Amino acid sequence: MPDQSSTDQNSTSRRGFLRTSSLLMAGGAVGGGLSLSRSAHAFGSDEIKIGLIGCGSRGAGASVQALNTASPGGLNPSGSVKLVAMGDVFRDRLQSAYRSIRSKHADRVDVPGQRRFVGLDAYRQVLDCDIDLVLLAAPPGFRPLHFEAAVQAGKHVFMEKPLGTDALGVRRLLAANEEAKRKGLMVAVGLQRHHEPKYQETIARLQEGAIGEILFTRVYWNGSGAWVRPRQEGQTELEYQLRNWYYFNWLSGDHLCEQHIHNLDVINWLLGGPPSQCNGQGGRQVRTGAEYGQIFDHHFLEYTYPNGTKMFSQCRHIRGCWNRVSEHAHGTRGHADISNAKIYGPDGEVIFKSNAGGDGHQREQDDLFQALRRGEIYNEVESAAASTMTAIMGRMATYSGQTINWDQAIGSELALAHVDALQSLDDPAPLQPLPQAAITEESYPIAQPGRDG
Repeated sequence: MPDQSSTDQNSTSRRGFLRTSSLLMAGGAVGGGLSLSRSAHAFGSDEIKIGLIGCGSRGAGASVQALNTASPGGLNPSGSVKLVAMGDVFRDRLQSAYRSIRSKHADRVDVPGQRRFVGLDAYRQVLDCDIDLVLLAAPPGFRPLHFEAAVQAGKHVFMEKPLGTDALGVRRLLAANEEAKRKGLMVAVGLQRHHEPKYQETIARLQEGAIGEILFTRVYWNGSGAWVRPRQEGQTELEYQLRNWYYFNWLSGDHLCEQHIHNLDVINWLLGGPPSQCNGQGGRQVRTGAEYGQIFDHHFLEYTYPNGTKMFSQCRHIRGCWNRVSEHAHGTRGHADISNAKIYGPDGEVIFKSNAGGDGHQREQDDLFQALRRGEIYNEVESAAASTMTAIMGRMATYSGQTINWDQAIGSELALAHVDALQSLDDPAPLQPLPQAAITEESYPIAQPGRDG
């Protein structure tokens, strides 16, 4: 349920995010107006040892992409990158990722059994290893805890988005990031569109006035949905939720946060910061069974930025519907399909098209390791935290049916889970099923707009 408590004196305001607006990149992580600091040590041709925390498909993919940077055809062929430690809650998931990564880079994977860690404390064991950089790819609800521990251990970090699932977690992560900056640690975030030249070129032209004053924007993440992992005999409730993390807000933040953040982030990038308020609606129209946890299957939001510019947002997971993943801007002298890197004039003619290619997931790793080898440290946390909070603010609006402003969102004291306290799969899950007598179509508490505001 959303929390609309007013911000207190310790909360991070929208203005606080904007004080670091140089980090809301107008281009890629290296260049594009982002200030770089110089590290005391440039890796050069030295070996960079990495660890992986969270061995799902994205963790395995990010590891392969990190190792690709040292390939003969990669951008850092003179330097060695080696995966030396892995950790996950589940042994089967770790072993699957290990086999997948090793099948592509056998010569760069040195993870013997004693450096494959399993359990809820596996992250600490990975961080205790002799690694230079850690990839954080566990479910987002663990991101603040894992990032804080990585910073305390003095490791460079690449972490997936979003950066948390509630405002308390985002504020905790931002506090840890201040220590990361004091230590001179690299921190990159998996919002890969910032590293794609076609996005960089299109955003730059729009910010230079290619379509005049921007009046409103549209963003979409409409698709068919994601996987479901059936409950197995003997599973504890906590194990079931961890294996189906996508469907529980304490772990994913709803698909509005887990996926749609990419599109929301593009508009924040374009407009130079996050929105000041939003209202919206959503619900569970099709995915109503217990196997879909507690998240909605559709959201529609109207975000308002401080200058009055609107962003209209659609996010849906229903099969057989119109699908689209894209971002668009409309101005006084034309419009843009940002995702396809096309800008149109007032008569509908194409006035700009970028033909730049490149996989953003690979490029974000290329940029990260190139910068490390030069001893240049950049930090992508503030802009990613602002986009994470944009998504959380949207969830608060659709779940409550109320207008939510930025200070209400970032100042919220609602804790979806206390993940630090989880020690064993036998521990109670942070979200408990409804009592048997209350079960109808749904087995978990579901937000009711108008009631939960």
